[in-house]
This record gives sequence, C-alpha cells and structure tokens, in this order.
Amino acid sequence: MTNQLAGVYEEYNRYIYHLCLKLTRNTLEAEDLMQEVWVKVVRNEEQVSQVEHVKAWLTTITMNTFRDRYRKNVRRSKYVMYQPETLDVPILDLVPNNELSTEEQVEKVAVTKIVQEKMKMLDGIYQKTLWYFYVDQYSLVEISNLMKVSIGTVKSRLFRAKARLKEILLADDAVVDGVLTA
Repeated sequence: MTNQLAGVYEEYNRYIYHLCLKLTRNTLEAEDLMQEVWVKVVRNEEQVSQVEHVKAWLTTITMNTFRDRYRKNVRRSKYVMYQPETLDVPILDLVPNNELSTEEQVEKVAVTKIVQEKMKMLDGIYQKTLWYFYVDQYSLVEISNLMKVSIGTVKSRLFRAKARLKEILLADDAVVDGVLTA
C-alpha cells in the first residue's frame, strides 16, 4: 500500500465505516461491506492520485457496492419481496439507482433550484460552507484548509447554515405547500 493510499485510508476509514453502518444497520454486514469497498479502492489504487474529490469518490464506491450486494441478495432469495431484516428502507431510498423517471428528474431539478435560490439568502460564509460540503463534497479537513479556519469552525458553520436554510425554506409557504408535502 502506498503512502497516499494509507493517508486516504487514515482520513476516510471512519467515514466509510459509519456510512456502511447506516446502510446495513448491522455491524457485521457493515464490516463486510467496508472491507469490500477498501478491496475495490486498493484494486484501483492508481486512480486515487487522479481523483479530485476523494470523499465523493469513496462514497460512490460504497453506495454502488451496497446496491450491488443488496440486488445480489434479492436475486438469491426465493421471493422477490424478501428484504433483509436489518435493511433500513428509508436509507435505501436515498441510494440513487441512476434510473430517475422523467417526473422525478423534473422534481429534483425544481427542488434543487428552490434550495439554491434560498441559499442565496444566507450570509456568504454560510453559502460557501454549504456549497463546499454538499455540492463539491469536500471533507471537513479540505474545507478548513480552503477557508483557513479550524474544523470546529467549519462544523459550527455547517450546523448554523443548515438551521438557517431550514428556517428560510419553512418560512416560504409556497415551498412548504409545494415541495415538503409532496
């Protein structure tokens, strides 16, 4: 293992474990999934240096690996309706399957536009912090380096920005009626 790969493992191992745990809701399955993810990362070691956003890349690998395992389990089952007891369906709903219907695509674009419009109402520092974290998918360390502040400051800005954005969204009756109830 190269020093670069060791550094990536050191920085993101806990993140990947917690993501696996959220997806599987089972420590043994989470460990298996995590091991599978890191095997894929080691096999594609040469790509690590070319990846611009390592966290986003690792998240994609984790989600795809989870989705593949889930599909394989469903196919192995005698009954298509079978779902592992530990599977958290709302979490699964968050896993993109890259097959959005036209209606879902239109809705997603509309919601994205609304959220981006409302983000413009935030102070610049909060806008930038949210953008770096959710859109560019930078790690907290990367954001703290970019903004030249401590990680604690980044965390508190994220917390405040999300709370303020939620207030702004909930204050708009059109958003509440049109988007949040859908």
